[in-house]
Amino acid sequence: MEKFESLKKNRDFGEVYRRGRSYGNRLFVLYVLQREADDRSRVGISVSRKVGNSVVRHRIKRQIKECFRRDLISWKDGFDYVVVVKKEAKEKDYRQIESALRHLGKHHRVYEVKGEET
Repeated sequence: MEKFESLKKNRDFGEVYRRGRSYGNRLFVLYVLQREADDRSRVGISVSRKVGNSVVRHRIKRQIKECFRRDLISWKDGFDYVVVVKKEAKEKDYRQIESALRHLGKHHRVYEVKGEET
């Protein structure tokens, strides 16, 4: 996967919410839906105003996008991912956000560490 695409349309988010599987932890809820027609993955991020002001919300979104960008090779292709951010995420740093996303990806079995010995 060269680069993930963004989920932008409300109906696309709704379809992932309705038909996808979800798991959560203290920082996020990750919805995952396998795509039938395409092998490219798409990522959507939902951050409520309850999380913080626009500066806080955009910082969290940038950090989540960076987590997916840095780990592109580890996330499986052909899926739609929607990350719903919880309030607790606003006080966390990048490493904690990255760890929480990886945890959820492994739980869904869509994140596999490649090129790294465990």
